[in-house]
Amino acid sequence: MRIAGAVMALGLALGAGPRAAGAPPPPARIDYAAERAAIGRYQDADQRLQDVGWTLARGNARFCPNVVPSIGLQLQDMASYGAPAVAKRALGLAGDFAVQTAARGSPAAASGAFTRNREVVGLEGFDPNQWPARAPMDWTRLVRAHDHVEAMLTEHGGIAVRFADGGTARAEPVEVCATRFELMGEGSTAVADGARVVLGIGFPAFRYPEEPVFAAVVAHEFAHNVLGHDAWLDRNGRRDRNVRAIEREADRLIPWLLGNAGYDPEAGVTFMRRWGKSHDAGLRLRRGHDGWDERAEAIAAEVPQVRALLAAGGAADWRTQFRREIDPAGGLAPRRDR
Repeated sequence: MRIAGAVMALGLALGAGPRAAGAPPPPARIDYAAERAAIGRYQDADQRLQDVGWTLARGNARFCPNVVPSIGLQLQDMASYGAPAVAKRALGLAGDFAVQTAARGSPAAASGAFTRNREVVGLEGFDPNQWPARAPMDWTRLVRAHDHVEAMLTEHGGIAVRFADGGTARAEPVEVCATRFELMGEGSTAVADGARVVLGIGFPAFRYPEEPVFAAVVAHEFAHNVLGHDAWLDRNGRRDRNVRAIEREADRLIPWLLGNAGYDPEAGVTFMRRWGKSHDAGLRLRRGHDGWDERAEAIAAEVPQVRALLAAGGAADWRTQFRREIDPAGGLAPRRDR
């Protein structure tokens, strides 16, 4: 679980007031408390996404086709901000790297060492601050840092992280489904690309107070990745009927993913009814999805089977018992199987 391309431009407060004709403009007055609060709001939303993402990816790991070692740690790099120097000062950092989030229930969170904005100066012997950064809002160095963490977890079964305050923490990973969860600092979309689930901070579900309902939209995008939809569309084409098939399949998998993560499988129905009534008209016109009411019915139809499997064995094995809309190795599934 890590952020790769998400960046946030800081809104700098400019002092306003009279000045003599022809005089140079006064220097910008930066309200560092306001900047710190803006970063904090972004981090709060990201924490919510990472908590849910970790819960889904960890709870379904036994059924995912690809798993990776993870400690649930996200870093932040000041170079990914629109005004790196302002962000650094607002957070009280000497260097560029610090903890962004430690997903709830993860090894990073359990250690107690990875507190928000704690400055990082070493990742298993490498100081990411020494790697060159490009222009502001450059996220490539942050990707490199997270790739390095994953490599260390894979090669050494753990990673030692050194902090600027002199402390060191070592964490050992557990297996999670191979998907990254990322928050974008603007926009209101939710997408999946096979490797990532990306939500814009303006997505309506961030306003839903119930975590299981918010988790349902994350689960829908997560379903696209674990079911291999992006690669399947690359092979079979992105015609309307193909898109509808994979969207229907992702909807129907929501209760399975939620149930294995400890959420109420019915939360997927709640999400679709709440969101669909206000936001689904454009999707119906594009014909890439069924109508929201049909989608809610399809999700609801899966809930009894999921509940029965959870009651019988504690898990809902979607790898072997979920009915597919597509043939992963071919085209659309035969009509009798759909």
